[in-house]
Amino acid sequence: MVGVPVARQYRRIMPRYIHSALAALVVAAQLSVPVAQAAASDYILVLVETTYPFGDDAVLEVRLIDTRTNAPVEGAVIFATRLDMAPDGMETMTSPVLAFPGEEPGLYRFSADLTMDGNWRFSVAAKVQGEMETVQAQIVIEVQP
Repeated sequence: MVGVPVARQYRRIMPRYIHSALAALVVAAQLSVPVAQAAASDYILVLVETTYPFGDDAVLEVRLIDTRTNAPVEGAVIFATRLDMAPDGMETMTSPVLAFPGEEPGLYRFSADLTMDGNWRFSVAAKVQGEMETVQAQIVIEVQP
């Protein structure tokens, strides 16, 4: 392009560079779109038993299930538990909950003293590995004399 003014050379070359750069940006943007993650609503915490006898050292077993596949979810971190009698209007009546190892994948076990017959609310929150949202449940337990 000898003898052609520099400004004309750029007008011929620049559109090609701009198209190439835009195409590269589009491809990069498509590759950087994050893969959709599951939501907390894709998991459910289910108490294995909902009726317990009155007394100490009751074992509460909770299953964490991926509702999309019905598969148990291992390795979740249970970080909040509470057991109280809110269903019977006594939210301040609580019992400590202690976690201990489950016996099978997706099974989370807890020990609690059920010191009074009636309805108890077991609140539990879990963090599933790789998920942004917290899975939570409030399950009513019936304690019989």
